[in-house]
Amino acid sequence: MKKEILVLGKGFIGSRLQESLGCNISDRKLYSLNNAYEEIDRFNPKIIINCIGYTGERNVDDCESQQDKTLQANTFLPIILAEAALRKNIKLIHIGSGCIYHFDYKKQKPITEKELPDFFELFYSRTKIYSDKALEILSEKFNILVLRIRIPLDNRPNPRNILTKLLNYKKIIDIPNSITYVPDLIEALRHLMKIDARGIYNAVNKGALRYPELMEVYKKYVPNFQYETIKPSELNLVRTNLILSTKKLEKAGFKIRDIHEVLEECVKNYISY
Repeated sequence: MKKEILVLGKGFIGSRLQESLGCNISDRKLYSLNNAYEEIDRFNPKIIINCIGYTGERNVDDCESQQDKTLQANTFLPIILAEAALRKNIKLIHIGSGCIYHFDYKKQKPITEKELPDFFELFYSRTKIYSDKALEILSEKFNILVLRIRIPLDNRPNPRNILTKLLNYKKIIDIPNSITYVPDLIEALRHLMKIDARGIYNAVNKGALRYPELMEVYKKYVPNFQYETIKPSELNLVRTNLILSTKKLEKAGFKIRDIHEVLEECVKNYISY
């Protein structure tokens, strides 16, 4: 099975998935249907896991000035891969994003996969919406699975890991958010591949995390660490803050942990890594 899987993209998530699954990985830049065919013919996979995406060099604000690169990676490429996969009769798993909604903390329940994306203020989010909806429609007939992740948290240092980011920021916002704990994402992916799941799944942990909660766990092990909390409005940045539902993932037979259950494990491993 390992050699039947091909991960595309050697970034944060792609490298973690390849390491855990022990499968092939490609970091080739793909721009066309022919490029996709060439990689498929080279590795002959039965499953492609697309982890290619552009979130900016520093953050998603870079997507505003790098619009061609953002569109190519986040919109055009997933659709190209979907077309190549369905023509070659292989499964496509696309790592998407849940940062595509507005959320009213006072009125709304956690957002389900059925709700229509409506966050258009960021160019990054718009490019994710374009591919999300296209792949959702295709998945009704073809073997396509989309995992929407949010704010990846990992148990090892990486510039894309939210823990690493928060330790560098010092000033952090205090508002509940859905989080994807990467070790749990890997196990969820294994389960969904095993049952040959199709369609869109919110691939986040149950519950919602306030960043100070994570920082307080970190302070248990690094008492000298200091940070300051601020209101989201003080950032003066356009950002999504929201909570996604995990009910569909759980109905598929995967028991996803509450985000608060993983914090101690995450920080202890992070520090000793």
